[in-house]
Amino acid sequence: MRGVVFDGKHVEVVHDLVVREPGPGEVLVRVVAAGLCHSDLSVIDGTIPFPAPVVLGHEGAGVVEAVGPGVTHVAPGDHVALSTLANCGACADCDRGRPTMCRKAIGRPQQPFSRADGRPLFQFASNSSFAERTVVKAVQAVKIPRDIPLTSAALMGCGVLTGVGAVLNRAKVDRGETVVVIGTGGIGLNVLQGARIAGALTIVAVDTNPAKEETALRFGATHFLDSTETVRDILPTGADHVFECVGHTGLVRTAIDLLDRHGQAILLGMTAPTAEASFPPAAMFLDKSILGCRYGSSRPQKDIALYAELYREGRLLLDELVTATYPVEEFARAAEDAEQGKVARGVLTF
Repeated sequence: MRGVVFDGKHVEVVHDLVVREPGPGEVLVRVVAAGLCHSDLSVIDGTIPFPAPVVLGHEGAGVVEAVGPGVTHVAPGDHVALSTLANCGACADCDRGRPTMCRKAIGRPQQPFSRADGRPLFQFASNSSFAERTVVKAVQAVKIPRDIPLTSAALMGCGVLTGVGAVLNRAKVDRGETVVVIGTGGIGLNVLQGARIAGALTIVAVDTNPAKEETALRFGATHFLDSTETVRDILPTGADHVFECVGHTGLVRTAIDLLDRHGQAILLGMTAPTAEASFPPAAMFLDKSILGCRYGSSRPQKDIALYAELYREGRLLLDELVTATYPVEEFARAAEDAEQGKVARGVLTF
């Protein structure tokens, strides 16, 4: 079968992938569509260290082909969105409703794939949706209504969970509050619509690319700026919430500087593991906070079901996130378009 493989130096679309059958508590999914997220590109450029060779992809949707023993919530033929959270469901963090903190779901890559000659390959983010078929833990396969296009549903597995979840689950933005979103890529757009859904009064989008204004306004921004320097023209006392969605250490300092009293800066952009940011501690004395956020502090089985209903009600935009679709053989073109900021989200199809 086809898939996108990174060998540690080069990326290649191969045609000889093999994936094992599902074991107890696992699901075999035929992937129909997979979003190309910057996290995949960050593996390629080394920003995210990951063992190789690896089958890339972590934002996908498809159809269940087979289930292992003990799986009852999905069955062959069901449409599913895939999450990256292979959480155990039994530890203290899972029991508290914090699956993103499950230690068994972090940093333990498996090797369910191999090449035709038997060489094993790692699975990226417990998912590897850039393959025609993948095996995931049952908890990662979330049943969705059949009337949601799979090219759109694929984006719920990462971009929507991370962006909307950061607003609703982590920051807990409330009605009438003010929000600044720095960076309006795939994650930033979902933060914008999360803030809109939460009822934020003023939502300022900031991006150096003026071509992104129309899309940002469609997703929920009330204002669009090409620089953070003019944010206080709109919010003189600062914002209740500032989301950094770029992954630039200098913008971490900017996010803090833009906070109002009791404001909070939420860090979503992925920096290099060794990168450091600096800020004056005195800036925090008025009850300000800096919040890290992994995967939107999400609970995929609950949250994806919610987002699916919001989509069906017209309150959550998914189709509008899909700027372009590419057959998997055109991965290189999709990656180039993403790197150049030409797409909100490009989607690979099988």
